[in-house]
Amino acid sequence: MKFFLTTLLGTMLFLNISAQQTKSNKDSFKTEHFITNPILKGFYPDPSICRVKDDYYIVNSSFEYFPGIPIFHSKDLANWEQIGYVLNRPEQLNLDSVRVSGGVYAPTIRYHNDTFYVINTLIGMPKGGNYYVYATNPAGPWSNPVWIKDAPGIDPSLFFDNDGKAYYTGNGRPVDNTPDSKRRHIWVQELDLKTQKLVGEKSIILVGGAMVNAANAESPHIYKKGGFYYLMIAEGGTGDNHAVTVFRSKNITGPYEANRKNPILTHRNLGRNFPIACTGHADLFETQKGKWWMVLLAVRPYGGFHYNLGRETFIAPVIWEDGWPVVCPNEGRVLFKYPQTELGFSPFKATPEKDDFNADTLSYDWNFLRTPRKSFWSLTERKGFLRMHLLPEVITDLVSPAFIGRRQQDTSFSASLNMTFVPKNDSESAGMVLFMNKDFHFRFEKLLISGIGYIKVTRRLDGIDSILASVKYTGNTVVLGVFAKGQDYGFKISSDNVNWKLIADKVDGRTLSRTNSGGFTGAFIGLYATSKKQQSNNYVDFDWFSYKGLD
Repeated sequence: MKFFLTTLLGTMLFLNISAQQTKSNKDSFKTEHFITNPILKGFYPDPSICRVKDDYYIVNSSFEYFPGIPIFHSKDLANWEQIGYVLNRPEQLNLDSVRVSGGVYAPTIRYHNDTFYVINTLIGMPKGGNYYVYATNPAGPWSNPVWIKDAPGIDPSLFFDNDGKAYYTGNGRPVDNTPDSKRRHIWVQELDLKTQKLVGEKSIILVGGAMVNAANAESPHIYKKGGFYYLMIAEGGTGDNHAVTVFRSKNITGPYEANRKNPILTHRNLGRNFPIACTGHADLFETQKGKWWMVLLAVRPYGGFHYNLGRETFIAPVIWEDGWPVVCPNEGRVLFKYPQTELGFSPFKATPEKDDFNADTLSYDWNFLRTPRKSFWSLTERKGFLRMHLLPEVITDLVSPAFIGRRQQDTSFSASLNMTFVPKNDSESAGMVLFMNKDFHFRFEKLLISGIGYIKVTRRLDGIDSILASVKYTGNTVVLGVFAKGQDYGFKISSDNVNWKLIADKVDGRTLSRTNSGGFTGAFIGLYATSKKQQSNNYVDFDWFSYKGLD
């Protein structure tokens, strides 16, 4: 009997401990979450962030794409949902004929007195320069641009001091610069939001940055902590020499002292084989729990020092030591994953892999090239289809063609679309385009050649076209499929989405690498239709589009 009671008590104790361990493991599972880098995959460069109570908002550069300045929301820093665009009306953003990688540069988002502000630069347009917009709801609507006179340079930022005054911070060229010099200065000036004008004197607070022979001092942000004003900038250009440096002063107009440990972040010392490169263009913020983080841009090279995805948004932890920020403490480099337990876990509904075009509006994934001035597409003319009318504009010109695209977000992926298209003559074509810019892309089109139906794959490399595949196809409906494993791309076709014919394989995807193409954008996968500078009343119906990351 004694043995039985001892055994019973032991069993009960074991079960109680096991139950507590199980509960502890479940609780740990509930609270131990991770932030995975990049937090915004694909072409989302130049991030800026602000917090309003428990909510976080990020904006990014959009360059020649419309709508301009995507805006994302999160509650936990790990899960981000796009809630709209800051510049989504043609009267807000004129990108007509803007050059490759011109357009919308480096926005900064800030919040003050129940109002959101986004300030940025428009490059390459007759009416360009620096301006800001404002809104009481970050999802919009946002105001029309308020253009700021006598505000040279790019990458402007706003800072709101404790006394309510607003300050504009920008960069510029020193008067003694040689024409080819990349040396820049940083300046600050009060901005009167009532009159919407700069007031008082400009103060040059930094010339040339902190690094020896530093180039392109830009992306200035001012913060206030512990009685100091902190000026954080990017230096070294946006390539693999990119770096973040920081300075501080007791007065907003200076003088500023440099952190002796500058740069506080760079990956240039890690070499081009490191899986995260070009770290820079950062923005600091503090959580409601008192912890500090930094958002920044970086790239994921693959297939050599190539990055088709463009510059992406990453995040990194920050602590403060001796009155200075320390980025990525204990590591000294940005990692792909960080634990995050303090803010909980607030996932959003995942974007479906397949867009069936059943909605009445396009999802936020889709963009146009430059400002669309013609109504060339419809989701209602044929319900359940995206109907795209052919335009004379061609994607190899600085125009707004019949193009609707989304970002490539993975180094390996598969994408396909189902379309019904009957070309009427040899000038008409429609299909898919893998697009970096007008001189670097792939066109995967259904067309006529001497009146006979074909599917053709064309590579455009440095402005020169070469045909990679051309096969006869006489059906009205076709499924076009593209797949990539790293820098190896393949093109295939099907009439039923079941039986496939490979028409081009092991195609070098580095055609889409920013290393080759230059500029500041990343690769898009788009729907495209053209009548090649001829007038046409024809159209193509896209039944669905599918994208799946395979990383």
